[in-house]
Amino acid sequence: MLGALAVPMLSATPAGAAPAAVAAVPAYSCHHLPPLPYAVHTKAVTIRSKASSKSTALGILYKSHKFSVHKKSGNWLYITDKSTGVKGWVSGTYVYRDVRMCLS
Repeated sequence: MLGALAVPMLSATPAGAAPAAVAAVPAYSCHHLPPLPYAVHTKAVTIRSKASSKSTALGILYKSHKFSVHKKSGNWLYITDKSTGVKGWVSGTYVYRDVRMCLS
């Protein structure tokens, strides 16, 4: 015996019926949101005098420290560690900005 397949019933809209109203989508774009802040994505990163891993170490930027980014050069960021006041370069390998995905 063959079992019957369950097929959902599709309701047809009568020819004279008006289409359903579509809710208006707000004029919103996540491209106008401020960029996400930079963060340290490891326990700590060395603050250096130049944008080079061979330059003099000036301090350590810990994950818990707040800092501001002043400029970029390649994969390096010139920062100020707000916790210690140390200014210098950190590698973008360990310090970077998270990204958000826009679906609009």
